[in-house]
Amino acid sequence: MAVRARSLSRPGVAMHREGTRSVVRSLPEEVPVALTFNGSTQAVMMATPADIADFAHGFALSEGLISHPSEVEEFEAVTHERGIEARFWLREDRAAALRERQRNMMGPTGCGLCGIDSLDQALRPLDALPEGGPVLERAEVARATDALRAHQPLHDQTRAVHAAGFLLPGRGIVMAREDVGRHNALDKLIGALVRQDVNPAEGAFVLTSRVSVDMVQKTVMARCPILIAVSAPTALALRMAEEARLTLAAFARSGGFDLYAAPERIVDGDAHVA
Repeated sequence: MAVRARSLSRPGVAMHREGTRSVVRSLPEEVPVALTFNGSTQAVMMATPADIADFAHGFALSEGLISHPSEVEEFEAVTHERGIEARFWLREDRAAALRERQRNMMGPTGCGLCGIDSLDQALRPLDALPEGGPVLERAEVARATDALRAHQPLHDQTRAVHAAGFLLPGRGIVMAREDVGRHNALDKLIGALVRQDVNPAEGAFVLTSRVSVDMVQKTVMARCPILIAVSAPTALALRMAEEARLTLAAFARSGGFDLYAAPERIVDGDAHVA
């Protein structure tokens, strides 16, 4: 498979009050990525052409298309002229379940009610996270997004991508992934963790973005109990986090943060695993 560059240098003209000058900027690349399961396309996403296997596996897990990597019999990423095809071949029982899901989502058009299934899927119920789990010191949460900055080489090049990192109590950020899309960055991180047999339940996800409903959904689907973000949650995302017992720390920057749902996993003293 040919490897696509994550960024591309392009010339431009910088214009300021003092005048103009020629510049060369590194711009992040993005390509369409088609995710196919047993020959059927499930989704096409725009993504940075790096860590495609991580992205595909994370997307499949966080969207409930698979429940464990063992359900994948074969995977390959094939580069085409206009994009990348991420091909899954699933174990037959999982493939049958996916085909049934696709049949249930098909229905008549123009009925005025045919969007209900899609709305239900957008706000799908989540299994609540178990009580307990990892506990972080308040200082670890406060410096989490600053620590993530050291794991963002593509951002340093382009200033145009998001990142998601995995933080372990007492160890800091141990893994991170970048992408032009905030959802993609989180999917890449989830995929990287499960493919390397790292349990998301043992730490926290750290995001360079706001917290929307889908970011909460992906975090809970991965069974990660703590979400730390540099920006704000939406009101619906917060309600969903509360219902799922997901610890949510937002506005985490400049040495502070706002703590919302499930605050018991953030403590003032020494961190420990409950």
